[in-house]
Amino acid sequence: MATGLLATPAAAAGGSGAAPASAAAKPRPAVSAGTPKASPSNYKGDCPVNVTFSSKIKVKAVKGKTTVAYRWLRGDGSKSKVKTFTFRGKGVKSFTVKEKATFKGDVKGWQAVQVLAPRGATSGKGRFSVSCGGGGHDGGHEVVNPGIGATVWVDEGNCEAALIGRITTSSPRWVHYRWIVNGHVVDRDAVRVSDSRKVVHVFKPRDDFRGWAALEIVDPVENSSNRAYFKIRCKDDSPKVWASVDAPSAYEGTCPVTRTFTGTISASHGRGHVKYRWVRDGVPGDWQSVYFSGHGPQRQTVSDSWNASASGTAKRAIDLYHGPTTGTVEGKVTCKPAESSTPTPTPTPTQTQTPAPAATSTAA
Repeated sequence: MATGLLATPAAAAGGSGAAPASAAAKPRPAVSAGTPKASPSNYKGDCPVNVTFSSKIKVKAVKGKTTVAYRWLRGDGSKSKVKTFTFRGKGVKSFTVKEKATFKGDVKGWQAVQVLAPRGATSGKGRFSVSCGGGGHDGGHEVVNPGIGATVWVDEGNCEAALIGRITTSSPRWVHYRWIVNGHVVDRDAVRVSDSRKVVHVFKPRDDFRGWAALEIVDPVENSSNRAYFKIRCKDDSPKVWASVDAPSAYEGTCPVTRTFTGTISASHGRGHVKYRWVRDGVPGDWQSVYFSGHGPQRQTVSDSWNASASGTAKRAIDLYHGPTTGTVEGKVTCKPAESSTPTPTPTPTQTQTPAPAATSTAA
């Protein structure tokens, strides 16, 4: 019997400092709820079957009109709607409340009464069981079990584990279940199962984790799968690959000319081929590959030529297969005409001849 204790005002003390009677707190009704009884409490026979639960609520009323609010609590975690009744008069009053439930398959559970007003109180758990078909596995006996068990795999790269289980039933119905990891409830849900249904929960720890998982059936029967042990590693140990690219220095001179872009492909560790391609002026080229032997950090140098026949620029980047693309670098060529090797002749100044003076005759 769970009881809400009666609050009584403190006795008035003598002297001038005592509080007047009108200032004392008003007493509240005392409430208790008896442990429910199921009728029948242990049923064996044909199903469906009706089971009636009854509980006695006692209230010690201290005023003329009292309203009682209560609801039923069930072993599967569900609750009934809040119900109320009102009575008049003072003193201890007893009232019997009932709830009827219909069960179509095997059930082991409990029900309790929770009083919400005029004061909180919760009864003990009244347990019951239903076994259809005389308790055998034939004659319509319904069994709800986790299947073979919970199957677990680990995706270490994503620091998570997908917990996978299967629930089977002999006829369509709702099944309440929950996931347990290392003894703690991490998720709960209900599904409609017709013969067989897979359920999944993704478990995501923040750090490395190891432990076990189990799938527990809560209603209409209590059952549990085997434990599936697993280990999660959150540190990513996969090889890291990256690349960089450098442009040739700017060129001024005669053309055509060949300029070379140089790239470096690096790996943190690991062995195997790494595919890459050059991106030339925004256009991806064909895939190529370099090989790493697996001995610690490594790098490989690759190159790409640019044949320039006129002034201009060229852009290059390296794209890694299923990886990042480097930044783009730019090379520049300025073509100039070739200087002639034959010297230009220097012009000679023109000489001007002065004519001789004419002969003069003298008369005799």
